[in-house]
Amino acid sequence: MKIVIAPDSFKESLSARAACDWIAKGLRKAAPSARLIKIPLADGGEGTLEALTAGGRGFSAATTDPLGRKITARWGMLPDRRTAVVEMAQASGLALVPPPKRNPMLTSSRGTGIQIAQALDHGAALVILTLGGVATSDGGTGMARALGYRFLDKSDREIPEGAGGLKFLARIDSSLIHPRLKKTAFLAACDVKNTLCGPHGSARVYGPQKGATPRMVKEIERNFLNLIKIARRDLKINILKIVGGGAAGGAGAGAAAFLGAKLRPGVQIVFQALDFENRAKSADLIVSGEGKVDAQTLNGKTVWGVARMASKHKIPLVVFCGQTGAGHEKLHKLGVTQVIALRTPGMSVGHAMKNAGPLLMKKVSETPILI
Repeated sequence: MKIVIAPDSFKESLSARAACDWIAKGLRKAAPSARLIKIPLADGGEGTLEALTAGGRGFSAATTDPLGRKITARWGMLPDRRTAVVEMAQASGLALVPPPKRNPMLTSSRGTGIQIAQALDHGAALVILTLGGVATSDGGTGMARALGYRFLDKSDREIPEGAGGLKFLARIDSSLIHPRLKKTAFLAACDVKNTLCGPHGSARVYGPQKGATPRMVKEIERNFLNLIKIARRDLKINILKIVGGGAAGGAGAGAAAFLGAKLRPGVQIVFQALDFENRAKSADLIVSGEGKVDAQTLNGKTVWGVARMASKHKIPLVVFCGQTGAGHEKLHKLGVTQVIALRTPGMSVGHAMKNAGPLLMKKVSETPILI
């Protein structure tokens, strides 16, 4: 019996790799003769770097955080040694900036650009950029600066970094960009559909969580409109209506404009990079999981992607999660055999999170379909 173990991370409790290990421990008790295949997954958000570079190579190198302070951050290379993964949250993440210092008018995504340059210098032919969880709203211009783009005012002086400086943007100079930039393919993992501007645009929807006041939100929106105008003229690209362009403080639009990136759902990129379908389609059973399973799971989350693949190949799928929420029953329509929560009535969230590994192993070993 071949069982594929393919979970996402259990947020703030278990990495996808750790979840694989605990599920495997439970399965060895429930089905000791089964052949177990571990494939840790991610959806383009937290844990994507670790999932994609399993078996590859990780790098820790100097870069800068959103406030321009020197830090060391990670990026990785897949086993093919041609595909690099850069996670924006590593150098541009919201978690790197204490709440009192969060100000998207000033914070910059330059650190992510430094990491991309490192990947290019290592000979990457494809760079996967994961969007999300950032402290910046600079439209990816900080990232682009680190790759040689110059953002100039009417006097041909560099504008200040951050969303605030975009007010003064009069010209984009691409004459000194990194020599490998145009020779390298880019995929941006993006799981939101927000455009750069408008009622559901980047500033209005995500600005406040990055520290933007209502006044800042309006100013960022105006500054993005200026960036759109100048990019259309100087780079010959219209980033106004790019689906997902508003992701990561506008870095989705910036990735399209400055890197020539194609924006794709994170699950699609991860599954393709890991060749997940080909590795899992011959399984007799798939075991997956993530922290919470609810209606949001159907919006492109990992378990949704696994369920679609399992249904296509008529493979039973059992999903374990920390807890279930409203709408989790809809997964059964996708072909999920069982959804099993680790947290039982009366158990605190804190206890479930602290003991997620042993609880997961126990639930797996006791599940009838697995015995």
